[in-house]
Amino acid sequence: MSTFKPVDEQLDLLEKGAAEIIRVGDLRERLEESRKTGRPLRVKAGFDPTAPDLHLGHTVLLRKLRHFQQLGHQLIFLVGDFTALIGDPTGKNATRKPLSREQIEAFAKTYTEQVFKILDGQATEVRFNSEWLGKLDYEATVRLTAHFTVSQMLERDEFHQRFQAEQPIGLHEMLYPVMQGYDSVALQCDVELGGTDQKFNLLCGRELQRHYGQKPQIVLMTPILEGLDGVQKMSKSLGNAIGINEPPGEMYGKLMSISDELMWKYFLLLTDLRGSEVEALKAGVAAGRAHPMEIKKRLARMIVSGFHGEAAAQGADENWARMFQQREFSEDVDEVHLSLRDFLSESVSEREQMRSETSPTDFQAAAGSSQLLKVAKLLTESGLTSSNAEAQRKLKEGAVRINDEVWSKATRPLESSDFSSPGKGSEVQLQIRLGKKAKRVILS
Repeated sequence: MSTFKPVDEQLDLLEKGAAEIIRVGDLRERLEESRKTGRPLRVKAGFDPTAPDLHLGHTVLLRKLRHFQQLGHQLIFLVGDFTALIGDPTGKNATRKPLSREQIEAFAKTYTEQVFKILDGQATEVRFNSEWLGKLDYEATVRLTAHFTVSQMLERDEFHQRFQAEQPIGLHEMLYPVMQGYDSVALQCDVELGGTDQKFNLLCGRELQRHYGQKPQIVLMTPILEGLDGVQKMSKSLGNAIGINEPPGEMYGKLMSISDELMWKYFLLLTDLRGSEVEALKAGVAAGRAHPMEIKKRLARMIVSGFHGEAAAQGADENWARMFQQREFSEDVDEVHLSLRDFLSESVSEREQMRSETSPTDFQAAAGSSQLLKVAKLLTESGLTSSNAEAQRKLKEGAVRINDEVWSKATRPLESSDFSSPGKGSEVQLQIRLGKKAKRVILS
């Protein structure tokens, strides 16, 4: 008797949060065959070790892999140690700088350590594609590439755009989707997972499997997760990422800084709540039955708990409430008094004269987006960083929080809530955190 759940029940979980499946009918058929034979599907996803740390954007795919694993299928975590030598051209408008073998090996070690915070390590097959790609000789490579044409490769968006713009395209870059496709042949995959930006590469796997007499794999694509800015793909290089190894408090604080709209996508892709449950929460907020901040705090607790445990999540929740929701710092946090004039951006410095000519109330009302603070200089002068260069680096890393918001830009508009009440003058009061360091900054 099969130990696999009914196909409809499996599909309910597997389709949750999936952007596209090629094709759902084929997946159903493969799942039904699996139930009849008792053979688990072979499901893989490849990760090129091109950076030392994983972030929540990576976990969208890892969580979908875990869904297959929870349903009893065989998971293959493929480390692209060979394809990393080429560099995936996905989303790139220029050729990647090649990594050294030492860098790849070091990054691969950290990857395999981090993924088992999500996947069951004992039930996961870890493979490295150098096992088979490193053994291909010239003849085998020529025969492999003969299955594709240059015109097929130029259909890929990145290559097409660069060709039209007369930008260089390395021949080795065109080998990347071919090599990724051969991974599926070598592993005899039933299903391959990837982001929507990987569609061209994933379809190459289906094409090659046909040539090698295998049943074409089902392709399941997950959405791209926006980072803290709510606009661009989550990326450490863009300073909008939440690393899975970050301390509980850092992770919690960053999650609380995302927009209310983005919160629902995070619920869907980064938690185990069903789609119907997420919609129910959303409806509750829309109807005024729940406050969005309380729902966001639930999201932050759920995600932090998954990586650090329930106690750490609860502690992070309480610390955030004390520091930000209640606008309080611990008693030992230093208070720094500085001149507001010194930190106004030059583009609006002419408005400083207005400050001396108007009442505090009028100045406060006028100080909107036209008043910009130089954030890097503020970090340095308040003693949180040793130089403007360090401050700029920390901003790009998303390590700076001003009041209850992660801040990564060079300037910050003054908000009316930053000012003390008119009866106390027109002081600006900011609570700034950088890692474990914190300052209460008074600008007057």
